[in-house]
Amino acid sequence: MSPGGLRRVVSALQSGVVNETSQQVDRLTGGVPDPLVNLGGALLVLLVGWYGSRLLVRYFGRPLAKRFGRPSIARTVLRGVRAGVLALTGLVALTVLGLDFPDILVSVTVFSAVVGVILAPIVGSIVNGVFVMADQPFEIGDMIELADTGTRGFVEDVTLRYTKMFTLDNTFIVIPNGNIRDRDVINYSAEDERTRLSLDVVVTYEGDLATARDLVERAARDVDGVISGGPGIRVGAARYPAKPTCYVDQFGDDGVRLRLRYWAEQPYKLLTVRSEVQTRVWDALADADVEIAYPHQHHVFDETSGQARVRIDDADGDEDGNGNGRDRSSPAGGRAVEGGPTTTAAGLDPEGEDGPGMADAVRDGDSRDTGSESGADDG
Repeated sequence: MSPGGLRRVVSALQSGVVNETSQQVDRLTGGVPDPLVNLGGALLVLLVGWYGSRLLVRYFGRPLAKRFGRPSIARTVLRGVRAGVLALTGLVALTVLGLDFPDILVSVTVFSAVVGVILAPIVGSIVNGVFVMADQPFEIGDMIELADTGTRGFVEDVTLRYTKMFTLDNTFIVIPNGNIRDRDVINYSAEDERTRLSLDVVVTYEGDLATARDLVERAARDVDGVISGGPGIRVGAARYPAKPTCYVDQFGDDGVRLRLRYWAEQPYKLLTVRSEVQTRVWDALADADVEIAYPHQHHVFDETSGQARVRIDDADGDEDGNGNGRDRSSPAGGRAVEGGPTTTAAGLDPEGEDGPGMADAVRDGDSRDTGSESGADDG
């Protein structure tokens, strides 16, 4: 058979198959309006696309996780793949409904512009999410702490829009990536989970300093969860002793300040480890001849405390101007108020009750003196 004849046979077969298929479809959908048929086809396309996107995520999930080595990036890529498949499925479904591709493209462009203006903050969060994933400050499963609030927990998920944290109080916190980039985040699981803690203890000057340091170090070594020894722990370019070490930090007003440095094996129970170390140190020092110092003051009171003596002088001489007035500086010219309540500068007696002011005291004193002199002349 010649090639031309073969082509004619194939064309005839294709025409027959297409015609037969069309007849079968018309027979099955006979009496059904075309809009309903188009709607059913669009729903079928959406269903196939949704199921296909799930299969793609399941099939490429593990290879992508191994390829990137970071769960957050792998999840983001898989979400993008699934979103792309669903978007393509939506376009096909709209085409099945009878919309032309140019019309769909124009509609999508206009809609994207409107949504971009309205949802600008969300777009900003997405951009910040890209930077968060690029900077790698934390990863899914890391234990972090928000420095400004002290909230501590585990990173549950990192997306382009937000970071989800599962706190130690069994609650979820969803933080927009735009906010988390502006906050100080402490990562306890980034490189090494071992965390160094400190404890300050002030002992009196009368105690044995060497004994106090030894007791504090021994008490910390006996706590579960505290690294008791081993090679030094490297932090940056420095290396620090792994075992608990007590240093003399400062000679204070109340005593000698000792600072204990120790390492916790895991950051998940820092409060428990710190509490146990403090309890052991308290018990160890209580049983020894070492006293914990505390700030205190000693106040001394006597019979003159709270009293002030006030001297009252005559302001003017006698009325005849002969200079016989009392000298302010002489013992006769002035007198100290003695007996009875002592007058304070504010005019209050020691019991806190209102007493006569200085002017009233001067007037009373002058009137009493004048009366005494006139009585003597009459006699």
